Amino acid sequence: MTEQNDAVEGTVLPPKVAGVVKNTAGALTAADALSALTTIVNAVQDSIEIHQTESTKREKLKTYRETEVRRIKAAEATLRDYFDRTFEERRETNKRLFDSLDLALKSGDVAAMQTVVGGIVDVARTSPLANIGDLGELRRAMDDPDTVFEF
Repeated sequence: MTEQNDAVEGTVLPPKVAGVVKNTAGALTAADALSALTTIVNAVQDSIEIHQTESTKREKLKTYRETEVRRIKAAEATLRDYFDRTFEERRETNKRLFDSLDLALKSGDVAAMQTVVGGIVDVARTSPLANIGDLGELRRAMDDPDTVFEF
């Protein structure tokens, strides 16, 4: 029995377990056995609760991630469609402006050249995103997890 005492005294155990283990060195009573059983049952119940809680948290995170990925994909599709349409329109506008400039150059019409160049400069100053606001503010909003974007 002294071997068990030596093993217990040299080992760091949780308080509940240490009490149960020390009692095994002496005479065990029914109360000691019931206490040990209660400790095991409580530890298993705690483990099950923790496992269920953590599993639920993981499932919520997975669902959240999937939802956010779908939101990003939908926003991406909208933005791609917007850019495709906008740049197609800009491409046609640019083509017409430069065709008009070629005609004005061929005919030597200075007033037409000035007008067309003014239009080219106006197009060059604008961007498809210039009208939506400050892009720095958009970046700050993207960094804020509470911001809700609606398209």
